[in-house]
Amino acid sequence: MYTSDRVKGVDLGRIALAYLAGSVFLAIFGFIYELFSHEVYSASMIYAFLIPLVGGCGAFLALDLFAPEDWVFPKMPRNLYHCGIMTLSIGSVFRGVLEIYGTTNRLSAVYVIVGGALLVGGTVGVLRGNRAR
Repeated sequence: MYTSDRVKGVDLGRIALAYLAGSVFLAIFGFIYELFSHEVYSASMIYAFLIPLVGGCGAFLALDLFAPEDWVFPKMPRNLYHCGIMTLSIGSVFRGVLEIYGTTNRLSAVYVIVGGALLVGGTVGVLRGNRAR
C-alpha cells in the first residue's frame, strides 16, 4: 500500500505538490514584478508565496504524514479550503500591487475576511465529518 493511498481516494501528496508549484509561481511572479517596480517594494508581494507554501503544501504534507488511516476528506470542505488559500494569495498580490503603485484600498480587507471564512469553513467541515464517524 502506498502512503498516498492512506486517505480514502485523496492523494494528499499530489495536492501538496500542486501547492508547492503555486508557491514557486508566486515567488517568481513577485520577484519579476518587483524587479520592474523602480525600487519600490511591498511585503505583501514579497511574502505572498508563503500562504500556499505553509497553508497548502505544509498543511497537506502534515495531513499526509500524520492523519489517521480512517480519516475522510470530503470534497466540499476540501474545496472550501483550497478556495480560502487562493483567495488569501490573490488578496496578498492585489495588496502588493496597490502598495507598489502607491495607493491603498479599504476593500482589499475583504480578501482576508472571505479567505479566512473559507479556510475556517473547510477546516470545520473536515473535522466535523470525521468526528461524526
